[in-house]
Amino acid sequence: MTVSPARSIQEGHAHPLVSVITPTYNATRFIRETIDSVKRQTYPYWELILVDDCSSDETVSLIQEELHDPRIRLIVLPKNSGAAVARNTGISAAGGKYLAFLDSDDLWLSEKLEKQVTYMQHHDVAFTFTRYRMIRENGTLTPFVVTIPQEIDYNGLLKNTIIGCLTVMLDRDKLGLVQMPNIRTRQDTALWLQILRAGHVAYGIQEELSQYRQVEGSISSNKWKAARNTWRLYRDIEKLSLVRASWCFLHYGWNAWRKRVDQRG
Repeated sequence: MTVSPARSIQEGHAHPLVSVITPTYNATRFIRETIDSVKRQTYPYWELILVDDCSSDETVSLIQEELHDPRIRLIVLPKNSGAAVARNTGISAAGGKYLAFLDSDDLWLSEKLEKQVTYMQHHDVAFTFTRYRMIRENGTLTPFVVTIPQEIDYNGLLKNTIIGCLTVMLDRDKLGLVQMPNIRTRQDTALWLQILRAGHVAYGIQEELSQYRQVEGSISSNKWKAARNTWRLYRDIEKLSLVRASWCFLHYGWNAWRKRVDQRG
């Protein structure tokens, strides 16, 4: 494992540090744009920890060109291990009070961190997420914005996996140890469920602050695989009974169908 040289980032009480975790794997097409969306944040108290999962393209070289910014760090994993290991490696290296997540092809609007930190400080909450817009693979906007509830608890999330990973912010001081389950897919939803199962509530900020890129051939673009992985999450990770898992899965399917209809419409 190689890590860029250690850097000190000052963190004031009024301006807590946000640690942004970005796993990368063969991300040359989009990684510069993703990094730029972090660098454009109006809230400057962040560190971006990029964890490369053994890319075979120029991803690492492109990231290394950004290391002149002391807020940007790079970790290169010694072997390909999957998104959960990459994210957990970044979390373990993080020094911020807040954790935020941004995949290597997604984007943030410039006020994302500022508005989310302000909301969490004002309302004294541990877990927030926001609305986000779908963008096409070439970066053009679609008309589809994912709407979200004001708040969601464990039972609500089981039936509607509405929380976009790129929109989440977590307060580590309130939540304690945060680690994603080491599974190949749905590790983000599994973490949200773990947090909510402990009694926390996730609060939805009703603003569009992120952009989710629809990449052809990605895991998330395959709806059948997504459904299968959700079922495995219910049964293997959450250990739901067959009856309860089936009930939640029916709700999940209905909400997923509504989302696709809204997206097409």
